[in-house]
Amino acid sequence: MDSTPHGAAVTAAGFGVKGPRGWAFQGIDITAEPGSLIAVQGPSGSGRTCLLLALTGRMKTAAGTAEVGGLPLPRKRAAVRAVTALAHVPGVAELDPALTVGEHLRERALLQGRFGGSVRALLRPPRERRAEARALVDAALEAAGLDVESLPKGIRTSVRDLERLEALRLSVALALIGGPRLLAVDDTDLKLSDGERAAAWATLRGLAAAGTTVVAVCSEPPEGGEEAAGVVLVRTGSPKQGTGNAIEAPATTEEEAADALAEAGRA
Repeated sequence: MDSTPHGAAVTAAGFGVKGPRGWAFQGIDITAEPGSLIAVQGPSGSGRTCLLLALTGRMKTAAGTAEVGGLPLPRKRAAVRAVTALAHVPGVAELDPALTVGEHLRERALLQGRFGGSVRALLRPPRERRAEARALVDAALEAAGLDVESLPKGIRTSVRDLERLEALRLSVALALIGGPRLLAVDDTDLKLSDGERAAAWATLRGLAAAGTTVVAVCSEPPEGGEEAAGVVLVRTGSPKQGTGNAIEAPATTEEEAADALAEAGRA
């Protein structure tokens, strides 16, 4: 991937999303520089995914303000969507278990070439376009830490045969092909071992260090938490003891979060 710092700064004040039964989350304040790793921690049903979708312009907000890369939300939702990408989000950006790794990568590269480039790029010779697509895919795989040669059947491995960390890496690679300024990853550490969790956070730290702002939903923050350099910790759900100056939001029921997700106008 391009190593030039291009990440989006993220700010929010009193940010909230509300569904028919109540708030999915509310009262979120964030200040994060470009290239930050923003860890969104909280229990299931506390509005973590809704916050991730709202910050990427894919969910309507009901309170407060936010900016991503200088683009105000909710007024510039479409522009925010254009500079952000989602990975590993159930029901929104998830892998098809029936497809292979190669099929996912080819489909994403094709979409990027057709809709993500300029008209001039589309007019270039097919050989040049194919070479560029291969370069994008290779760079994204390297940045995500996925070695396709190590998979059971290489690039022909079905998604259903991937380990959880491998599937997470593939989701991240697919999102990176578009060169987003902000990458949002859901359920980063879901059902990962301690070693796998550390590896996942190392990958996301590497992406942030290379310039891409990363927002990652988790049940536990990365090692070092809010004291780690470059990590902005945001907590959703009930306040906990010993959270230092981490940002907290009121608790949300699972029904409220589900209603907000269904009703909030995902794009």
